[in-house]
Amino acid sequence: MAKTFYTEHDIEDLFRRGVMTLEVGDSVVLTDLAYEKARRLGMNLSHEDSEKPPAAPVRPYIARSQAPPKTPQFSGSASSFDACPPVVAKPKPDSADLQQRIRDAVAARLGTQVDPKLLDVIIQRVLNSAGIR
Repeated sequence: MAKTFYTEHDIEDLFRRGVMTLEVGDSVVLTDLAYEKARRLGMNLSHEDSEKPPAAPVRPYIARSQAPPKTPQFSGSASSFDACPPVVAKPKPDSADLQQRIRDAVAARLGTQVDPKLLDVIIQRVLNSAGIR
């Protein structure tokens, strides 16, 4: 079955011609901008599945029973913050130690496939760009 796609400009043309109702379903699809334009112009969009907008993807892997996570609400007094543990800044890692750990991890993963000198240059560049050097 062939599908008909409507863009924002198509909706404007239909509106100028006096079309105020459009049946949207499996064979008729609106782009996101077309859907927005039709809403702004006051066009009636009737859908086969009224739960979703015409361009919304079907995502069967999302369970309908899942509720969005609740945002925690603070209901205590200012003294409740005293119970929070203090934030401790971690010391800057030793770059020589970090470089050796990275080199060992790459060697364990790739063995002798990587030139050691090239690996050292790459590790130094990454550490420099991360501000660790």
